[in-house]
Amino acid sequence: MRILSYGVAADVVDDYIRIGESIAIQSLQYFCNSVIEIFGPEYLRSSTSTNIARLLAIGEVRGFPGKAPLIHYTINGHNYNMGYYFVDGIYPQWATLVQTISSIQGAKKKHFAMMQESTRKDVERAFGVLQSRFEIIGGAVRFWDPKMLGNIMKSYIILHNMIVEDERDEHLDFDYDTSSTNSPVQLSCNTNNDFQSFLSCHLGIRDKNAYHALRNDLIEHMWHLYGEN
Repeated sequence: MRILSYGVAADVVDDYIRIGESIAIQSLQYFCNSVIEIFGPEYLRSSTSTNIARLLAIGEVRGFPGKAPLIHYTINGHNYNMGYYFVDGIYPQWATLVQTISSIQGAKKKHFAMMQESTRKDVERAFGVLQSRFEIIGGAVRFWDPKMLGNIMKSYIILHNMIVEDERDEHLDFDYDTSSTNSPVQLSCNTNNDFQSFLSCHLGIRDKNAYHALRNDLIEHMWHLYGEN
């Protein structure tokens, strides 16, 4: 845990633990493997309907609408069928990505940029949270085996998810009741092997016109909800 949490060298505590560097590294590997084997099925599982509904409810409280796939939602009177992520300027202008506005002109765009950037930071700081809890991530790579590096990262995520689950109810800042949601989440696990359908979706994601239309609708939507007041 000291190696994981503080990023210390494997032989830094050999004077009182009485184990050598190679044994310490081996113990770290056994620890990470055990965490993954025992807790992985629960804390590395795919999101459930309840998880997604809770995240969507948080987004709705913040003013950003959206539904999980299969998706249908309306913004500013226009219908959309793909979800989106808030990103910064290094990402491409795709229909599933919403960037902030670099050249801000007008109150609506200024308000949207403020709301988008504050929400985007929630996503960007995810890796920063892991770095703050496990400082070994912030340093140079010491273990050159790709499998071991992957297991270390998985164990971080599992331990982090356990901490979040333990502390979540203490910091819940809004009331959430799945039985009272107006738009229940509809999930589909059906696979579609139609290659033409895949190509159509792929081209739709890369549609710059759809990107600009979505962002403009979000600007109007956010202004209508909060900016006018």
